[in-house]
Amino acid sequence: MEWLKLLSEQALGRELPYIEDGRSQFQKDFDRIVFCSAFRKLQDKTQVFPLPESDYVHTRLTHSLEVSCVGRSLGNLVGPELLKRHPELKAKYFHFHFGEITAAACLAHDIGNPPFGHSGEDAIALYFKNGNGTQLESEINDDKKWADLTKFEGNAQGFRIITNLQNPGIKGGLQLSSAALAAFTKYPKESLTHANNELRGIKSKIYKKFSFFQSEKELFLEMADTVGLKEKSADNNMIYRSRHPLAFLVEAADDICYRIMDLEDGYRLSLLSFNETEEMLLPLIQNISGGLRNYSSRDDNEKISYLRAKVVNNLIEETAKAFLDNETSILEGKFENDLISVIPQGDGLKIIKAISIEKIYSTESVLEREAAGYEVLAGLLDSFLSAMFEYKKDSTSLKSKNLLRLLPSYKEIISDNNEDLYNKILLVTDYISGMTDSAAISLYRRIKGISLPGR
Repeated sequence: MEWLKLLSEQALGRELPYIEDGRSQFQKDFDRIVFCSAFRKLQDKTQVFPLPESDYVHTRLTHSLEVSCVGRSLGNLVGPELLKRHPELKAKYFHFHFGEITAAACLAHDIGNPPFGHSGEDAIALYFKNGNGTQLESEINDDKKWADLTKFEGNAQGFRIITNLQNPGIKGGLQLSSAALAAFTKYPKESLTHANNELRGIKSKIYKKFSFFQSEKELFLEMADTVGLKEKSADNNMIYRSRHPLAFLVEAADDICYRIMDLEDGYRLSLLSFNETEEMLLPLIQNISGGLRNYSSRDDNEKISYLRAKVVNNLIEETAKAFLDNETSILEGKFENDLISVIPQGDGLKIIKAISIEKIYSTESVLEREAAGYEVLAGLLDSFLSAMFEYKKDSTSLKSKNLLRLLPSYKEIISDNNEDLYNKILLVTDYISGMTDSAAISLYRRIKGISLPGR
């Protein structure tokens, strides 16, 4: 892969050049994400802890903003060295463009997450894999499309949102730059490639998920070809590309934030003691320059916040170094690891992850919220999809018609196009996965008769 192509400013779906207004194309990417409705909804989507539990803990919105800040720092750190190594870039790009691209991609990295976090993804997937949705497999009659549903993935939903659902009817949706879109696409493959013999046994994070549905396949290919993502398979029936180099920075920014910020949230909620938290953070900053200034004079909360800031800064510097050390293999598409696992603090981060799973992610309130998510999302899917099929059999059914009219895509769903079932199902999952936690719970209670509108 070549940096000149990888940094392409070409906006997906846009032929006319943008009017110069003092912003780079990559700054415009960032702004378009900030102002889109799907991004605003992240303010009421759970990061880890139920939102009413504390006014301190993170939501998906605050998490995304922090990840974007870390991503920008990572990009800005690697940029100057990359310009030295590749002088041909200097005529067109500045070092901070690397930070702008990474920041934009980071900002959108969770935009496709459904309500209730990762359990929401599982709830939608399980509905089609093991729930009432299994009966639809024979009607879909397409292995790849069916895999999109049974392996429902927030990353793919995110790609669908920013390239299709936002600004519907306009090719490319938000029409972000190909560079930012490629950096956003952490898993540049389709949903069914894992079943191919060529990929069996591969455990790298790069291959465990996928980043686009069949509905956005052509948009993905256009973007991938524009930036020159390397083909990883000779099988023409399998879409499987190398990661964009900056996607490694996006992944690292997310990993750093959720490991360290979730730990701080756990401390603030008294799930971890001060000593436990300090003991995990201190080893990650043993060799920082300047030491810990005025540490002993701070109270416990200030100490943890101070350590968190120092740790994040140190991890940014070490991750940027790891990226530059592995740049050649990354460009060749041969680096198949996550950056935080190859930095000196990697073992310490593994310890934090293990403790977080045991003492933070397994708390009663988190488990209750996840359990509720399975019931709510499966219930909503069942209600709307059942109504869709009931209406197909009897278009005079007032019950099914009234329920379907709640969907923004009502007219498309009730159309006579019987060959478009896959896309009709996606319109339903778009609506449900796009809800905030509160909206999903409220709608579920109303359509199930548990509560009435206005009460």
